[in-house]
Amino acid sequence: MTSRANLGVVAIGRNEGDRLVQCLASLKNSHVRVIYVDSGSDDDSIAVAKAAGVEVAELDRTKPFTAARARNAGFAALRASGSSPEYVQFIDGDCRVQPGWLEAARLALDTEKELGIVTGWRSEINRDRSTYNGMCDFEWHRPAGEIAACGGDMMVRSHVFEKAGGFNDSVIAAEDDEFCVRVGLAGWRIRRIPVEMTLHDADMTRFGQWWRRAVRSGHGFAQVGAMHPGYFVTERRRVWVFGAALPFVIIGGAIAGLPWVAWGGLALYGVSYLRTISGLRREGLPIDEAITHAGFLTLSKFPNLLGMITYAWRQMRGHKMQLIEYK
Repeated sequence: MTSRANLGVVAIGRNEGDRLVQCLASLKNSHVRVIYVDSGSDDDSIAVAKAAGVEVAELDRTKPFTAARARNAGFAALRASGSSPEYVQFIDGDCRVQPGWLEAARLALDTEKELGIVTGWRSEINRDRSTYNGMCDFEWHRPAGEIAACGGDMMVRSHVFEKAGGFNDSVIAAEDDEFCVRVGLAGWRIRRIPVEMTLHDADMTRFGQWWRRAVRSGHGFAQVGAMHPGYFVTERRRVWVFGAALPFVIIGGAIAGLPWVAWGGLALYGVSYLRTISGLRREGLPIDEAITHAGFLTLSKFPNLLGMITYAWRQMRGHKMQLIEYK
């Protein structure tokens, strides 16, 4: 059984509804201290958390909400009361912790002292409800082993979190990647162990939701890439090539009366699409799903570009980085 003094849990959420109910229920018998951090919900999330018997921290509504800020507030709440858990499990409010995960992650940290962060396998609850959910599920299934970064569901050594300075409050997307980069630069290892960690509920059923999520990803590519120039290099290059350069070539060729230039640009999209299908098939995706996923991955470069431009505009104008929500 996991010791209460040894481990604390920080769950974060904003208007998660029944997803939060399920999240907190999955922690009910874990015998650890749980802090729920609410980011300005206007539903009954706070009442739900209190009814579940967990401690609640509410973020100041006058400041921009970010997942990074919420996780930092949860960590601070764990420490403020005098308790000093050696490890902290972070979990998003739209996820459920799988049985056995907390024990497995703690054991990995107990055993390998050079590990700073441990994560596991995340799966979608309703994978087949929509193509968008299916894409998320495939995105989560990455091989176990040494990794450079992971998502927000992670178990972290408390002193590693403190020495790294926690999450960067200003990062609105890929804040988990940015944190992991700093942990890795400090000499700590990050590992994904072959254990089911969480069930996630993306709840994406509309194209607009998928588009907004892709815009947010592009913002993350640009913001984290600006902070750590060696990170997201491939992602940013693909966005500029397929989201900006090729459309310019195609439109320019058509206007200039050079159809071979325009057709050449379109052919490059075709080649990229076919290569993406091939890559998805090698990773085990069925052919029908690979065809569909490849189409959305090709299209995603355009909302990614919008996200990157949004970040550049905000940065240039000195605007605060506001959340880009898709639910």
